[in-house]
Amino acid sequence: MTAGVTARTYMIVGPEPEWWYRDLVSCLQATFGTVLARAGVDPLSVLGAGWRFLHLPGDVRSEEFYYPCPADESGQLDLGSALAPHHQLRSRWWQPADENDVWREVRETLADDRLVIAAVDNFHLPFRPAYGDVHAAHLVVVYGLDETRGVVYVSDAMPPAFRGAVPIEEFLRSWGSANPSDVQDAFFSDSQIGRRCLDVRLDAPPAPLTPELLGSYLRTDVETFTTASATRTGLAGFDAFATELVDRCRAGDADALRELYPFGWGMQAQASLHGELLRRCGRQWNDPALAGAGRAVEAVAHAWTGLRFTGAHGLDDPRAAAADIAHHATVLRGKYARAVDAVGTTAARL
Repeated sequence: MTAGVTARTYMIVGPEPEWWYRDLVSCLQATFGTVLARAGVDPLSVLGAGWRFLHLPGDVRSEEFYYPCPADESGQLDLGSALAPHHQLRSRWWQPADENDVWREVRETLADDRLVIAAVDNFHLPFRPAYGDVHAAHLVVVYGLDETRGVVYVSDAMPPAFRGAVPIEEFLRSWGSANPSDVQDAFFSDSQIGRRCLDVRLDAPPAPLTPELLGSYLRTDVETFTTASATRTGLAGFDAFATELVDRCRAGDADALRELYPFGWGMQAQASLHGELLRRCGRQWNDPALAGAGRAVEAVAHAWTGLRFTGAHGLDDPRAAAADIAHHATVLRGKYARAVDAVGTTAARL
């Protein structure tokens, strides 16, 4: 593809974006991974370098791309910093400034040879299985705009995966959707899309990953997991989250389970990527203990499945689900404790 074929055609330079995907990630990690891969950076080495637990009560939104992200001193949310705490990955949300020209910022970004991550409603996108059926807030990568032909070029790594042209009118309906409440998707509907987009930048190329550098990341993360904090972080934060979750289920609060599914996806995805990175490094550096620590962290990711899906099936009767929720939360807590011990032991000698 070439840039600026006509005054109304904007394309990134070079090949179409690479799909970047793992089974346990959401569209959030997949789209950030696509941007990193295009920058020539290994996404796993950035998105998998950090591992933390953070729960922000009252913050969870019904979107596939929800991730706990405290506002910085200026009140801005930087998802890049939250996803990659050891790297200079930065992001900011933006919306079109001019309702009479909603494509202006997209044109400018593409003309600058950068990708746009756009929030959309799956209901209006013809390549999504939910097309015309289920409303759900999702993220895709925009890599081209042809206003002469009336199409937007979209890349979506999430199954069934798509890369190609979408009619502008359908994309606009998806990008500007109210994403109304949908009984078929209690977890990712009822969240207005509002033509939101993410601008993602990597301010500095990652340093080569060495055992010493990885060890510094791991020691920082283990300290976060084991140090008491005013916020719900680390093992103490998980305990507070799990206790409240079970109490709310016993009180018949379905919102507790409605929030569990999107919140848990972010924690699950991060644990999955971190575990994979440690396992890969352990294999490359001939370090079985590091690989074993990676498998322990991956066990955390898989234990989230039991908790999230038990919550999804218990949505209609939270009181009846409370005992099973308590069981899966206890299993997950045990996986966290073992993984933090394994990572801490390994980090101490790297």
